[in-house]
Amino acid sequence: MTYHTILTQKNDGVLTITIERPKKLNALNKATISELHSAFTEAKSDATIRAIILTGSGDKAFVAGADISEFANFTEQQAAELSREGQQSLFNFVEQLEIPVIAAINGFALGGGLELAMAAHFRVASDHAKMGLPEVSLGVIPGYGGTQRLTQLVGKGRALELITTAQMIDASKAETWGLVNAVTAADELLDYCYRLAEHIKRNGPLAIAGAIRAVNAHYQTGINGYDVEILEFAKCFGTNDFKEGTSAFLDKRKANFKGE
Repeated sequence: MTYHTILTQKNDGVLTITIERPKKLNALNKATISELHSAFTEAKSDATIRAIILTGSGDKAFVAGADISEFANFTEQQAAELSREGQQSLFNFVEQLEIPVIAAINGFALGGGLELAMAAHFRVASDHAKMGLPEVSLGVIPGYGGTQRLTQLVGKGRALELITTAQMIDASKAETWGLVNAVTAADELLDYCYRLAEHIKRNGPLAIAGAIRAVNAHYQTGINGYDVEILEFAKCFGTNDFKEGTSAFLDKRKANFKGE
């Protein structure tokens, strides 16, 4: 598929998706959200993809927010539809994707950009990255899951501090707070993420998918995460990957998982 706001590159089981709007600091607009949804949907159906790295073009921004010009004159109903559609088609979709998504935060991750990074399964930031949810400075609140995922990651007090002050934090503080998993030098960011992806690729993809479902279950209302874990644990025993993994361990060789 041909894209106009993103670039995709697949290399040895790792898909890299780059948001390509450098003049707009990679800000999210409707077209970008739609193209990202399409790219993640294609990846979901490609059994050869074992990990995804999501980043922004250039060295200034991962995603510096949403394209405000698109919704500045929306009614309340239009705003609700925008938020709901965006959450369902991209942010929730990424969170629930059964292929690990690594957000490589290569600069500003603000507003919708930080919300997108938080929807990924984990985050790595360059040492010059800045993060924040400045929506209240525009008289609005985060609408793409930011109030929920930030609270899950850093706790209620810190989430409210970041949201209500509209301030940015640097990569070091983000790591201390648990908002990002690691911080690297800017020129080492993608290499670090590719090394993470290589570790992921060595493991059973069906087991990884089950682990993502079990972890996500913890945050789903009315769902007992322990019960989901039991179910996903048991399902692994019916896969060829489990047979291969245990045989390889006993034979003291490297496992060759096929996702079956």
